[in-house]
Amino acid sequence: MIVMKFGGTSVGDAERMSAVMDIIESHLSREPVIVVSAMSGVTNLLIEAARAASRGEDRVYREAKATLLERHLQAVDQLLARSVERVEVAGLIEDRLHDFELLCRSIAVLGEITPRGYDAVSSIGEQLSARILAAALSARGIRARDIVATQLIITDDHFGAARPIMDLTRERVQALIPPLLERGIVPVVTGYVGATKEGVTTVLGRGGSDYSAAILGACLGAEEVQIWTDVDGILTADPNIVPEAHTLDELSYEEAEELAYYGADVLHPKTVAPVHQAGIPLRILNSFNPSHPGTLITSSPSPNRRAMPAIISTKGLSLIGIAGNSQEWGPLVGARVLESLADAGVDILLFTQPLSERSLHLVVRRQDQRHCVRVLERALSGELQRGIISHIGVREEVGTISVVGRTSAQPAQTVPRAFAALGRRGTRVISVAQSASEYNISFVVPEADVDDTVRYIHAELGLDMAGGL
Repeated sequence: MIVMKFGGTSVGDAERMSAVMDIIESHLSREPVIVVSAMSGVTNLLIEAARAASRGEDRVYREAKATLLERHLQAVDQLLARSVERVEVAGLIEDRLHDFELLCRSIAVLGEITPRGYDAVSSIGEQLSARILAAALSARGIRARDIVATQLIITDDHFGAARPIMDLTRERVQALIPPLLERGIVPVVTGYVGATKEGVTTVLGRGGSDYSAAILGACLGAEEVQIWTDVDGILTADPNIVPEAHTLDELSYEEAEELAYYGADVLHPKTVAPVHQAGIPLRILNSFNPSHPGTLITSSPSPNRRAMPAIISTKGLSLIGIAGNSQEWGPLVGARVLESLADAGVDILLFTQPLSERSLHLVVRRQDQRHCVRVLERALSGELQRGIISHIGVREEVGTISVVGRTSAQPAQTVPRAFAALGRRGTRVISVAQSASEYNISFVVPEADVDDTVRYIHAELGLDMAGGL
């Protein structure tokens, strides 16, 4: 038995779902359990619509509902045109999006969105994609059943980034999934989603569908967990920036955890732990190029593999600045900032607080910047009124570049050579974060400089060639 997770781009429309069904069909002999994300962009649209509702912008969430309804019904019409399930699936989509509108109305009345409300809203997309894919598989003659993971993954009530309660989850998973497989039914499970013991919906954090797959794999003792994405595994750089980027053929669990922690988009940071503890291989594959072997993550990678660092880059970010204006400024300001943003569902990608300058900087996704500033102005309103804080706002549009890993030939050269490359190119470095390890370094740079800097570092580290460094 294997667990196969398909991300948002893999199920982004009817054409991509058809390709996914081809992949699933080719693996039927291995008893696949399927985990799906929402269609690409859907979760972000749901969250932004809910935030707009909290600001009283009714038009935004109504337009979002119409957009989502049209997009999902289009997929239903293309995939289920001759299926008896077409009307039923279309009705479910309309019902769930009606629920979404009702949630937004409640948020508008309250004038704010709670962490629990965030989870209720943001979990809807996976329910839609899972239902469509399961029905489309059935229409193709492959027996399938969609399962909302609130029935399977039991979590604490840390809304926004809930933690699974593994013993209870294992009981639920074992009770429901193996009987379906024994009857020849392919389970199609919603990623990202869980529920408390009381049945309240939770989510596992941004990109949490990978984590869902790892949890299910560990609970089922799977032969392998596969993460199907839109690139050929984990690469030395984003292939859209560096066409010469190489796939890292094999990684240890520890190496993969480091890459995920530093922002590798193809792997959620929490994914590796459950499979590592269970000793289950994890494979990153490309649903757009299914013949590629991808990246294999195991406890004992081949000693003959090519060991190379990876350059992980992210754009579409904003640097938020909080300027202090008083000797009363202190570390507790930072603590309140982190707490308020966590409660508001804002992911902080990088955080610095140089106390000598009485300031604080943090990096967030651009779609979160307006909401982030609004939350901070409300949380720190007292400090703003008393003059302890003089300003809260967006400083500039930025990106991050992380260089992670080592080579067999020169294992200690990753960080110094990355610094040297930045210096030679003359890239303006806004902020730096480095772990205690000498193999990992992250830079915040102007967004306009990201692509050229990544290409320059990739070449300077020798990663255009097979060996690197």
